[in-house]
Amino acid sequence: MAASELYTKFARVWIPDAEEVWKSAELVKDYKQGDGVLQLQLEDGEEIEHKLDPKTKNLPHLRNPDILVGENDLTALSYLHEPAVLHNLKVRFIDSKLIYTYCGIVLVAINPYENLPIYGSDIINAYSGQNMGDMDPHIFAVAEEAYKQMARDERNQSIIVSGESGAGKTVSAKYAMRYFATVSGSASEANVEEKVLASNPIMESIGNAKTTRNDNSSRFGKYIEIGFDRRYHIIGANMRTYLLEKSRVVFQADEERNYHIFYQLCASSHLPELKALKLGSANDFLYTKQGGNPVIDGVNDAKEMSNTRQAFTLLGINESYQMGLFHILAAILHLGNVEVKDRDADSSTIPPNNGHLTTFCELMGVTYQDMSHWLCHKKLKTATETYIKTIPKIQATNARDALAKHIYAKLFNWIVDHVNKALHANVKQHSFIGVLDIYGFETFEINSFEQFCINYANEKLQQQFNMHVFKLEQEEYMKEQIPWTLIDFYDNQPCINLIEAKMGILDLLDEECKMPKGSDDSWAQKLYNTHLKTCALFQKPRMSNRAFIIQHFADKVEYQCDGFLEKNKDTVNEEQIHVLKASKFDLLVELFQDEEKATTPTGATTGKRVLSVKPDKGRPSSSKEHKKTVGLQFRNSLHLLMETLNATTPHYVRCIKPNDFKHAFTFDPKRAVQQLRACGVLETIRISAAGFPSRWTYQEFFSRYRVLMKQKDVLADKKLTCKNVLEQLVQDPDKYQFGKTKIFFRAGQVAYLEKLRADKLRAACIRIQKTIRCWLARKKYLRMKKAAINIQRHVRGYQARRLVKFMRRTRAAIIIQKYQRMYTERTRFKRKKAAALAMQCILRAYMARQHYKGLVREHKAVLIQKMVRGWLARQWYKRSLEAIVYLQCCFRRMKARRELKKLKIEARSVEHYKKLNIGMENKIMQLQRRIDEQSKDNRAMNERLNGLESSHAVESERLRKEVTRLRTAEEEAKTNANKVTSLLEELARLRKELQTTQSEKKVIEDWAEKYRDEMEKMVAELKDQNGMLKTEKDDLNRLIQEQSLQMTEKMRRALQEETQQLESDLNEERSRYQNLLTEHLRLEERYDDLKESISVNAPKPGHRRTDSTHSSNESESTYISEFAESEEGSRAGEDMTRGGDMSTFLKMQKRVTELEQEKHSLQNELDRREEQFQRARARDDEEHKKARGAELEYESLKRQELDSENKKLKHDLNEMRQLLGGNAGANTSVPGSPAYKVLLDQLNSSNEELEVRKEEVLILRSQLVSQKEAMQHKDEKETMTEPMAHTEDIRKMKDAGEITQAYIGLKDTNRSPRFVRKPLEVNELVNRLRSPAPDYHKLNEDGELWLVYEGLKETNRLLESQLQTQRRSHDNEVEVLRGELQSMKEENNRQQQLLAQNLQLPPEARIEASLQHEITRLTNENLDLMEQLEKQDKTVRKLKKQLKVFAKKIGELEGGQVESVSPGQTVDEPIRPVNIPRREKDFQGMLEYKKEDELKLVKNLILELKPRGVAVNLIPGLPAYILFMCLRHADYVNDDQKVRSLLTCTINSIKKILKKRGDDFETVSFWLSNTCRFLHCLKQYSGDEQFMKHNSNKQNDHCLSNFDLAEYRQVLSDLAIQIYQQLIKCMENILQPMIVSGMLEHETIQGVSGIKPTGLRKRTSSIADEGTYTLESILRQLNSFHSIMCQHGTDPELIKQVVKQQFYIIGAVTLNNLLLRKDMCSWSKGMQIRYNVSQLEEWLREKNLMNCGAKETLEPLIQAAQLLQVKKKTDEDAEAICSMCNALTTAQIVKVLNLYTPLNEFEERVSVTFIRTIQTRLRDRMESPQLLMDTKMIYPVTFPFNPSSLALETIQIPTSLNLNFLTRV
Repeated sequence: MAASELYTKFARVWIPDAEEVWKSAELVKDYKQGDGVLQLQLEDGEEIEHKLDPKTKNLPHLRNPDILVGENDLTALSYLHEPAVLHNLKVRFIDSKLIYTYCGIVLVAINPYENLPIYGSDIINAYSGQNMGDMDPHIFAVAEEAYKQMARDERNQSIIVSGESGAGKTVSAKYAMRYFATVSGSASEANVEEKVLASNPIMESIGNAKTTRNDNSSRFGKYIEIGFDRRYHIIGANMRTYLLEKSRVVFQADEERNYHIFYQLCASSHLPELKALKLGSANDFLYTKQGGNPVIDGVNDAKEMSNTRQAFTLLGINESYQMGLFHILAAILHLGNVEVKDRDADSSTIPPNNGHLTTFCELMGVTYQDMSHWLCHKKLKTATETYIKTIPKIQATNARDALAKHIYAKLFNWIVDHVNKALHANVKQHSFIGVLDIYGFETFEINSFEQFCINYANEKLQQQFNMHVFKLEQEEYMKEQIPWTLIDFYDNQPCINLIEAKMGILDLLDEECKMPKGSDDSWAQKLYNTHLKTCALFQKPRMSNRAFIIQHFADKVEYQCDGFLEKNKDTVNEEQIHVLKASKFDLLVELFQDEEKATTPTGATTGKRVLSVKPDKGRPSSSKEHKKTVGLQFRNSLHLLMETLNATTPHYVRCIKPNDFKHAFTFDPKRAVQQLRACGVLETIRISAAGFPSRWTYQEFFSRYRVLMKQKDVLADKKLTCKNVLEQLVQDPDKYQFGKTKIFFRAGQVAYLEKLRADKLRAACIRIQKTIRCWLARKKYLRMKKAAINIQRHVRGYQARRLVKFMRRTRAAIIIQKYQRMYTERTRFKRKKAAALAMQCILRAYMARQHYKGLVREHKAVLIQKMVRGWLARQWYKRSLEAIVYLQCCFRRMKARRELKKLKIEARSVEHYKKLNIGMENKIMQLQRRIDEQSKDNRAMNERLNGLESSHAVESERLRKEVTRLRTAEEEAKTNANKVTSLLEELARLRKELQTTQSEKKVIEDWAEKYRDEMEKMVAELKDQNGMLKTEKDDLNRLIQEQSLQMTEKMRRALQEETQQLESDLNEERSRYQNLLTEHLRLEERYDDLKESISVNAPKPGHRRTDSTHSSNESESTYISEFAESEEGSRAGEDMTRGGDMSTFLKMQKRVTELEQEKHSLQNELDRREEQFQRARARDDEEHKKARGAELEYESLKRQELDSENKKLKHDLNEMRQLLGGNAGANTSVPGSPAYKVLLDQLNSSNEELEVRKEEVLILRSQLVSQKEAMQHKDEKETMTEPMAHTEDIRKMKDAGEITQAYIGLKDTNRSPRFVRKPLEVNELVNRLRSPAPDYHKLNEDGELWLVYEGLKETNRLLESQLQTQRRSHDNEVEVLRGELQSMKEENNRQQQLLAQNLQLPPEARIEASLQHEITRLTNENLDLMEQLEKQDKTVRKLKKQLKVFAKKIGELEGGQVESVSPGQTVDEPIRPVNIPRREKDFQGMLEYKKEDELKLVKNLILELKPRGVAVNLIPGLPAYILFMCLRHADYVNDDQKVRSLLTCTINSIKKILKKRGDDFETVSFWLSNTCRFLHCLKQYSGDEQFMKHNSNKQNDHCLSNFDLAEYRQVLSDLAIQIYQQLIKCMENILQPMIVSGMLEHETIQGVSGIKPTGLRKRTSSIADEGTYTLESILRQLNSFHSIMCQHGTDPELIKQVVKQQFYIIGAVTLNNLLLRKDMCSWSKGMQIRYNVSQLEEWLREKNLMNCGAKETLEPLIQAAQLLQVKKKTDEDAEAICSMCNALTTAQIVKVLNLYTPLNEFEERVSVTFIRTIQTRLRDRMESPQLLMDTKMIYPVTFPFNPSSLALETIQIPTSLNLNFLTRV
């Protein structure tokens, strides 16, 4: 295939770029052979010219088609090269938020720097058991593959996790171990998986630190071997560590930290137990503050310290050891703060009493003098002498740091040893999976010894990786039998030889370390001399003589030689070690003990760790301890590691760090490419691309490229068809190879085929578009032509209609004008005529009115003159009269004054005074009267003055005239001059008073006016207030009505919500209860397994009899209790070596007991909640109380009658005894004798009286029991069934014989110990009376008469006791009534107080409070009434049972009486008409069996019964009917032990058969049906009213009579729940393998979904091969389930619940796989899913199960399929998706959108913007963040009562059941 065919116009290529590494471009024109320049257009529209290399003429890399972008496996890409890999990773990481990608056998994991919800237990369960290629890439998929290969191939596995610091290696390894711990579990109860996971926080705290690239960087490598037993359960683990970075203990770069444990200790220094360490802040110590940033954002060191200590405790390191470790760590910190000072140039010293050194010595238990001395000195040894030499400050500081590093390394190794001891397996290890968490390739600006060792290890791992990839490629080619051509791949063996071979770098380094004066410079010169000219991989830097360069497989790395020798020697002052070994601190001494004494639990020495310095055995540790260099240790441990890895099957995880800034989901292409080159991913790509990377099966190729074939090319043999077509499409045969099952393609060939396919589809689309457009255009033309003709027709018709309309309008207009003109003239004439008449009328009326007005005016003037003249005359008269009166007053006043003057003169004389005194009293009285008169006059004067006010002006004029008149008469009245003056003064005073009065009047008038206005205003306000109050009243009435309606509605809604809440709570409680039953069943099975393992010779368990009042717990756990008894018998013989198993057994037994208690508590809670739904029926308690009085009266009358009857019987007995005593010597045997007649008369009368009183006694007894239960509120079942029942039987007997039989019954049941002797029957007594000459003593020789007499006395005593009981009950009832009366009084008082409180509240609050109180009161009354009604129902049911028992006994006794009548009696006595019942000869629906046949019955009916034969040949539920009929007979004979034994044995046998054949759906379904039928029979024939509604009369007669098995019904219900859950699990195990293949992978609609190119990991094909499951397989299986359940007679409601659970499992498993498989999220797959769901719905319709709720369980899957098919572009689409996908969570919706993958170029991906829009719209949803559905969830099951119409007496037992020992009764 020529380049010109691929590099055509619009082809997209990759070109190098400085910033983005690779940039996409598109060819503007076709490339022609020989062109040196490509015309390209970038994605931003810029056009550039790309020059080709003139030497190589290499064209740029082609870009893959869009449908291949985002593939799960990089090897599925058609073009395998660096830009394609980088772009695919970027698209998955940035756009789809997918951090895992396959690259052949490698899993590439990109660190998202964000917590993702993809590691939960639901994800683990989803990946468990799945093929690696079927699911999306994940660390769990790699772990599952390793686990599966370990079990399948019986070969150990390894997971190699590598990457840069901060890439996520530790997290990936942690999740892999979590997966193993979850899916495998542990083989014992020691929680090994928890210990394995608990080792992580310990190793992270002591081996991880913060670096500039990672906040939790592992500074060591580790290889963890997780051990498994033969059942592949975790049994233990072992850890090996490599190259701990000890230098970090004493030095940290900027922004870095020391190991986490130091900061955790400092953060927890405030704890009391850590006070002795004398720690403080991390900034106080040199070893923790050098980085400058001791705090990590989001990390709480104190909390992490707590987690570390918990992990220590879990792994068995107790508190004392933990405190010892903390002492050593704190001592290291204090050692770093020891300051060394210069003494001179060659010596140094430590100041005395150094605080930190003192603390160090105290914590380490060493002497201060020795440690301070050897920190500043060293010992030199020669052949003859030993010298102690001082050292300078620098060397002393280095020695101090070396000591700190050495102590920490020892401590690290000790912790690893103890972790391994805790994880050590107690049993033999069968296989293991190793997880290698090791550093990736590193290159920094300054690279030293650590980087050299790390890169050396990566060279070895890369070599192993390359060989493994090459081996897999070779195996694949050989398997497919295609020609094998050697693939050239990079072999890094030369680089490894340069490092580790003889005279290699490590060898020269060790040799230089042995030299006395060896240095880094001399070592560098040796390297130059040895390798510079001989090895091309070794280079020397141009500008340095102290460095060297090595060409590694990933990149060139320059190493600085400084420090290599020192780090390789890892020396420490031996004298300092001796000081530490002499410590009093035991843990410190243990750290430095010899290697032989400190081996790991697995037997592997710690020599596998690079950093532990181990002396040879037998040599003194003082001289040989540090002879082994670090390089040699590391090389040896690396060889051991490679041997281990080569002996296992490796799995590779390459962790990539996307950026250096720890930003979430940020991708730096430069850093990514650097790591991809370093970790070997690109090498894998190169090896794959060198061969045949693309591989298709023939079926997949045929399905994908069927469009490129012609009809004639398609042959029956698809393999031959593919060969023929491929030879036509690809001319070069070297581009592909045909294997046995696959076609192999070179790189780029699939892209070429995709291009041909796309071109063919595009051409087909163009042809389809052309045809459709032609059809659309012709349709449009025809529509336009038809429309034009139609328009013309309508226009012409319109014009004709317009002409006719114009002509009609013209003629109509002329007619209208004629009539209009006529009307106008007539109107004008009428108007003129009316106007003339109106004018005449108005004028004549005006003249008449004027004449009338003149007459009226004249008449009015005469009247006015008359009135005026009369008024003037009256005014002149008034003035004259007032003047005369005034003159009279003035004259009289003058005379009075003169008289007064005269009297005053007389008053001065003595005589006058005497006279005056004589009549003083009279005068005083006269003066008083005068004063009163004067007061009246003054008042009258005031009134006159008020009257004169109106005529003040006239009075003033009159006074002036009077003054003039008086002046003319002055001479005549000179004597009156003084009077005139006084009159003037009086007049002035009066005027002043008049003015004052006027002002007061004005004030009063103003006040009155103001008062009137205020009153009017107040009246108006009162009216307004009245109106407002009326309005408020109306509003309040309306509000009250509205509130009443609202309250009613609110109460209704609240009741409805409460009902729904109660239903949901009930379902939740049912679910919890049923889950607890599942756990109980699991523990039972575990208990049985343990029992079998520890009780080898245990005695056979037996059953112990318990009381009849058994509990459900006893009955249910009988099976367990039997084993518990046997366990007790076997425990004494157990050996002490089995103490561990016994403790486990006891712990499990205790757990079983706890679970049983919890189960019963949950059952009680469930019963309580169910009773809340039944309390609404209780409303009749008050009527019962009212009727109680009448009943008491009736009962008192009955008691009186019984007393009189008792007295009569006593009298008769005395008479009989007297008669017999008087005639002792006479012949009494003659029938006509008096004694004989008296005796017969007494017996007959007794029979008659007993027959008469029989019904009355029953009524009285039932009422007594009812009353006693109502008063005592407790069950009196035992009292009713024991002595009282026997007394009732006595009173119901028809003759004395029955009385004696009753007393025999009393004696037999030990109820009446008096009756020791067996009494005679009455017939025998009569025969003795007939015998010749019996005397009284002979007659009574056996005490018969005494027995009769004692029986009557006993009856009397019983009646008296009943009377006393009745009296006590009556007293109790009176007390109860008094208590109720008192409570009513208290309630009345409380109501009054509440009413008073409500009256003080505002109206709204008053109404609300009253309504609330009323609601509360009614609720309480309702609850009380419901409780009382329940008690009444129980009483009624019990009384009905007693009534049936008594009626049955009466019937039997009547039949016995008739049979016992003698022939003589029939002759002598008249025969009464007696109703003789006919004995039933038919089958009564009972089966009798012997006690010893019980095991045989269970064996034949349960343990050995074949469900298939019973289901086909016999009636459904036959075993249940047979067991119930046997139970009925046990109840009929009143054998409680037999009832309990049968039920217990049945339950245990069902459990046993289900345990044995629990994986057989048919068996489980059969016993579920029979258990439910047995449960329904117990309910149907229990005698309870609620279960007897649908029974026939015959069925009601078959009800149980003696035992209430309600508690056993609960036990059977629990058993049915367990069987149902086992049925669901069995069904799930059958359906699980079918669901994914049938619902997702199989193409139900052929040709709709295309197949994309696959990668190295072959996914499951969607083509239906032989043996694969299809949708038809699922439907067939569903039909099988349904038919089996129907054949077994399973209840229809139960079948609906099973089908609902089936559909939930199908929907949940399908949706979970859809969410975890990117290749399934496409438009065509959505169509397939919807079609499959429609087929399932059609199956539901066919089975008439649409209303069972199964369809609703598929709603999430339906919405997910719709989501795959809807448009996903605009905001309207987003709104439609949000409203449509209400059954999916936000996480599920976003996941589907992210996974959506186009299968063809015509489809488009979902944009990131659209996904963000969806997330924004769904942000407010309140839902669980869980991604996957819970496939283990089981809906709570209910067993609705389903009575059977089958009559028990009609059931026939087939002989095939071998139940011949059963007898029909």
